[in-house]
Amino acid sequence: MMTGSLGRTLQNPMSSFSKLDPSTRVAVIGAGSMGAGIAQLAAQAGHEVCLFDLAPGAAAKAIARIGADLDQAVQRGRLTVDERATVGSRLRATEQLAELAGCGLAVEAIVERLEPKQGLFRQLEELLGDEAVLATNTSSISITAIAFGLKRPARLVGWHFFNPATRMKLVEIIGGVETAPALVDAMRVLSLAWGKTPVDAPNAPGFIVNRVARPYYAEGFKLLAERVAEAPAIDRLLREAGGFAMGPFELTDLIGQDVNLSVTESVFQATGYDPRYAPNLIQQELVRAGRLGRKSGRGFYDHAKDAAAPVVTLVTPAANPPSVRAPRDAGLLAPLLQRLATAGVSIHVDSTLPAEHLQLGELQLALTDGRTATERAAGKPMLLLDLARDFASTPLLGAAASAGAKTHLADLATLLHTAGIGLLALNDVAGLVVMRTVCCLANEASELMTTSTTRAADIDTAMRLGTNYPLGPLAWADQLGPSRVFGVLANLQQHYGETRYRRAPLLSRHHFAGSHFHGE
Repeated sequence: MMTGSLGRTLQNPMSSFSKLDPSTRVAVIGAGSMGAGIAQLAAQAGHEVCLFDLAPGAAAKAIARIGADLDQAVQRGRLTVDERATVGSRLRATEQLAELAGCGLAVEAIVERLEPKQGLFRQLEELLGDEAVLATNTSSISITAIAFGLKRPARLVGWHFFNPATRMKLVEIIGGVETAPALVDAMRVLSLAWGKTPVDAPNAPGFIVNRVARPYYAEGFKLLAERVAEAPAIDRLLREAGGFAMGPFELTDLIGQDVNLSVTESVFQATGYDPRYAPNLIQQELVRAGRLGRKSGRGFYDHAKDAAAPVVTLVTPAANPPSVRAPRDAGLLAPLLQRLATAGVSIHVDSTLPAEHLQLGELQLALTDGRTATERAAGKPMLLLDLARDFASTPLLGAAASAGAKTHLADLATLLHTAGIGLLALNDVAGLVVMRTVCCLANEASELMTTSTTRAADIDTAMRLGTNYPLGPLAWADQLGPSRVFGVLANLQQHYGETRYRRAPLLSRHHFAGSHFHGE
């Protein structure tokens, strides 16, 4: 019996677990940045920790790095000298797997491939005994697949930390088909004791964060391929107008183009090669060229110490601002109109204008709805404005012009300049940048809810804490209105004829019911 199509076994004979508290010795296998971070967390939480890595000397080097991090914590006043010494004394590097015997919890943080993980856990199962808990830090591989072949698969659980593990608050807890529910409960308690915010994630491709985040990268690459703007401009717009911590190109440079591509390929394969998760040629070519991002010195950006920062050119304002007419129903543009009025712009109400449409002299201006400006213009000059996380405070907006109307962007730049807003010119691509990205993220989150028992609150928490999104995608969808998200995606699918913009069943339900993701 399972909890839904991806649920885990409810009836399991192995329902009791040894108490996971500071008296439990912890083994961490893999001394890379993630493994070292997990080892440091465990030691800071009071556990004795054995750190192992196949590479000779790697564990000792990792402990030295942990020591340097602890020293910095002392310098910043976050630890006392005595606390630093105590934490350091709990860490031990081991050169032989056999030295992990006696550990009650083993956390795997090795290479992100199925076979090595399976082999390691079969060894650990024999070495550690019946009562030990086995946890994998995999970011995208099925927990059920990793547990396959174990004598006691009920004791294996997914425990996915985010890098750097010592600072990122989120941890995803994932049960496979055979994972005992009591173990998931125990890991939730342990996560809280380690100072983390746990969320229950489904054993689905990419779990929560790496699944829901796919459109952030995929749409970024597709928009770049369509030349909506250059990579630095797209990144800047998503940061300054969208409120995201980093744009998709600087973020994949930080993660590593090869690492990000590997997760994409894993999700693509695990979803039966669903085209919406297909790897993008731009990223594949970067990896083939060895341009992996910061770790190789170059990706989308040049990361050399003396490299010049990329320049993003904004639209130069015209001489005189245009007159502004606004509808009675300004919708999402109401905060922008208020901001313009506060800045001294005279705005005249015109009840004949459709909602969220402004008239700048003879020029139409509207918020993007997933169609191009040229399609909506009906032969008249038209500008489409991209979405902003907060029109009342955004320092930047993006806009596109219909065919033959690009010169009018200067008029809009003049108007926005009065309120301290810069304007980034975008090519006339369907959905533009921020609106398209946000709607695709919300749709992906809705798809995950459709096919699992994952709650909207957990998805939003995971995306805020795991990726530093300014708002959970489902909370954002509720603010925009599920029907708007539905409409943008419908227009995108009509424009491209691609299934990648198909609406998730749950999104469709909220659209037709007039309901929201939160508050059900």
